[in-house]
Amino acid sequence: MTQIAHAERSHALLSASGAHRWLRCTPSARLEETLPDRRTSYSAAGTLGHEIAEFKLRKHFIEPIGAQKAAAQMRKFRANEHYSSELEQIVDVFVDYCKSIDMLFTSRPYVLVEQQVDFSHIVPEGFGTADFIAVGDDLMVVADLKTGQGKPVPIQGNEQMRLYALGALRAVAGIFPVSRVRMAIVQPKVYDEPQEDEITVEELERWAEEIKPIAQLAYEGKGEFVVGDHCGFCRARETCRARIEQFFGAAEQMPYKPPIIGWDEVGEVLRKAEGVVSWYNDLKELALAHILEGGEVNGWKAVEGRGSRAYSNIDEAFGALTAAGIDEAILYERKPLTPAQIEKALGKKQYRELLEDPGYVVKEPGKPTLAPIEDKRPAYSKAAAVFAADANTTNN
Repeated sequence: MTQIAHAERSHALLSASGAHRWLRCTPSARLEETLPDRRTSYSAAGTLGHEIAEFKLRKHFIEPIGAQKAAAQMRKFRANEHYSSELEQIVDVFVDYCKSIDMLFTSRPYVLVEQQVDFSHIVPEGFGTADFIAVGDDLMVVADLKTGQGKPVPIQGNEQMRLYALGALRAVAGIFPVSRVRMAIVQPKVYDEPQEDEITVEELERWAEEIKPIAQLAYEGKGEFVVGDHCGFCRARETCRARIEQFFGAAEQMPYKPPIIGWDEVGEVLRKAEGVVSWYNDLKELALAHILEGGEVNGWKAVEGRGSRAYSNIDEAFGALTAAGIDEAILYERKPLTPAQIEKALGKKQYRELLEDPGYVVKEPGKPTLAPIEDKRPAYSKAAAVFAADANTTNN
């Protein structure tokens, strides 16, 4: 069973995943091309989740392998620093959904897993990788896994899924008489159920013709910078001049202003932005309170937030778990108290006598943080921080 490492795959300039952005802000794709990609632990976990999903789906639909080899591969996945049991549970929700697709067809469908699809007939040099495709009868199903919870990804009118569907249709053209496309997004950390949207091939092709000229504009890097909720994952989101000018008003006009602000401008923007976040959150709280008291705020409403789970009776719940043979060590965490917590428990005098005076507690240097130039603290020195850290290690 051969898998290409997901992190090593090539990516199109006008990617399907970025379509929600470049269809609204056409110069953004060329601008992002000049900026480095910023991978995070969340994106790394998402990549691992897709690799696990690919393995499980290939094993079920395409390349059955023995239990021993499968177990060995899963051990490798579980040894990854970004693995968690929660991540595997999320993957399993997606895999189970894909398995359930069988019921939509009169016979087992033709399945493609992590398939690169080409939609360059609509978007210049456009291609992407669809997580799961199933085709049979007159139906095609395209499903996508989202492992995160930071931002809900709705299915209605989803441009990424429509581009995947266009590429998948091109791949099976002349083989299957597809007239309907069902698209699904599985995002278990946000939605309790998979989201689905169905569209006819005729409707999909009409939409494709509508976006063709916009995609060409984006490929050429032309058009106006447009600010909106699509800015959230743009690589230029912090330093985009259009976005900053929307928040604070246009700066002094210049013959030419690059789309990214320079470091000589960053300081002024930071000063203007001080207090904006806390003010915005305070205003939201005030508006929520007003609505809950029966008032109205144009364009906003109060909704129930995502609830958390709690035990109805923790003793009975844990009793049921231990009765089922679950080791108690799994159910509890044993963590040492921090120096601040012990000081609070013992009192300052006893804490100092037993821990600080004998040298059992040391002051670690704080992480660097940004501050105005008039701040009385000395400027951060990386060399001094390394020296202090080494000194603490030596003393310990």
